[in-house]
Amino acid sequence: MTISPNRRSLLLGASALGATGLLGLSGQPLRAQTAPVKGGDFRLAIADFDSGETLDPQRNESKFMLNLQWQIRNNLIEVGPGGVLIPELATSWEANDDLTAWVFKLREGIEFHNGKTMDADDVVFSLNLHRGEQSVSEAKSLMDQVTDVKATAPNEVTVSLSGPNATFPAIMTITTMLIVPADDPDFDKGIGTGGYILETYEPGVKSLVKRAPNYWKEGRAHFDSIELLAIRDVNARTTALQTGQVHAMNFVDPTTAVLLKAMPGVDLVQTQGKVHLCYSMNTSMDPYTDNDVRMAMKLAIDREDFVNKILGGFGSVANDQPISEAYPDHNPNLEQHSYDPDKARSLMKKAGQEGTTFKLHASETPFAGAVDGAQLFSQHAAKAGIKMEVVREPEDGYWSNVWGKTEFFAERWSGRANTDLILTLPYSREGIGGWNATQWDNDAFNTALVAARGEKDDNKRKELYWECQAILHDEGGMIAPVWADYLDAKSSKISTGEKVAGDWDLDGARASERWWFNA
Repeated sequence: MTISPNRRSLLLGASALGATGLLGLSGQPLRAQTAPVKGGDFRLAIADFDSGETLDPQRNESKFMLNLQWQIRNNLIEVGPGGVLIPELATSWEANDDLTAWVFKLREGIEFHNGKTMDADDVVFSLNLHRGEQSVSEAKSLMDQVTDVKATAPNEVTVSLSGPNATFPAIMTITTMLIVPADDPDFDKGIGTGGYILETYEPGVKSLVKRAPNYWKEGRAHFDSIELLAIRDVNARTTALQTGQVHAMNFVDPTTAVLLKAMPGVDLVQTQGKVHLCYSMNTSMDPYTDNDVRMAMKLAIDREDFVNKILGGFGSVANDQPISEAYPDHNPNLEQHSYDPDKARSLMKKAGQEGTTFKLHASETPFAGAVDGAQLFSQHAAKAGIKMEVVREPEDGYWSNVWGKTEFFAERWSGRANTDLILTLPYSREGIGGWNATQWDNDAFNTALVAARGEKDDNKRKELYWECQAILHDEGGMIAPVWADYLDAKSSKISTGEKVAGDWDLDGARASERWWFNA
């Protein structure tokens, strides 16, 4: 079955184009009328990082690593503004009639930074990093459906699946699915096909890259060099931007965003996207094995108050499931979970948890305001008779030591290329042992999710995704009180073009490739 561009966009769950941007006829994001200017040394402050990170494609947990990896490496498929999938190292992809095999045609003549020409063997090697018992990949669970990866021509790779999956190509967009040379497994060299070549990298401190000559993407990778600086403290990042030490930053504090926007020479980059902020319960740990406890917690938070006080109004009320209106498969019929202290108290009494003290673990690593948000949540819960102790955790090592390891914790989920990915990674049986930090395992949800992948009819697939959202809303371990806008900031000397992507902050974590200095 050959998928045309329009049909493919529907199958892969592309967002409505009006949500965050449009694409030109060439398949590239539309940018400003003025041609991008090459040159200059770009410095970017990143809030989310870990001192134990490496350049192994199997492990990309932080925003620092997201941005660095996409400076030096490429995927088969890229996510553009509006969530539309754009050919990157793959020029096209198509499925067989029963959706159990996908053929990827590869771009020819692409060179790695070490001079080797990329071919199908490199792609096979790269995809197989995420398969098998020895893999430590965060995407391992997603690749469990793959039964074989073969080079079926010098520039063609065929991926066989254990069952039908109409949305499989979207997996090729996630950060771990980077293409690296098969003959050089020393990943910390940073060898890739990206627009920049790695000079130095100090985990948890900084990195430096320089523009690769003759980058194969026309109109991309404009800076002479880029330095990423790991700066955790939001005040330090803001000061660095104000004083010209950096040209851009992520994770703007929502409560001070209006003041930052008013500063001369500084622009606030506000993007409505797919990010949801969460306080999540590990459903494999007591008392969160009890859905009455989980529902009580969902009803014990005042969502409007959270939007106003923690997000400064830069967001909207969410409803304990991850599919926002930015996704075409959003279910508009779910009953809104609202603040109801009396019902929350009644459910806790039913569960036999009156008088229990619940520990909520948080730091500023998942999102700016996570700790203050947890404190506000505890105040809301107190009115329902729920005792909540906020445990402030260290910033460094949060993802490896706290997230998914403790019973109740803060987290943040950016968007994904389609509905299947954002339901599978954090909430499905397949995600357990990977990104499913709540350890939630629901038979009805998993059955509907698998059925949706194998459904060729768009409307029937949407109905199945609606069912998944309803089950998660009613029984899941994730409390998502709000959809948060992405808030980045940049110097007025930097141009972003007309549209920025909304799946991640900093233009889909590709500001390094897409932005440029003004003339």
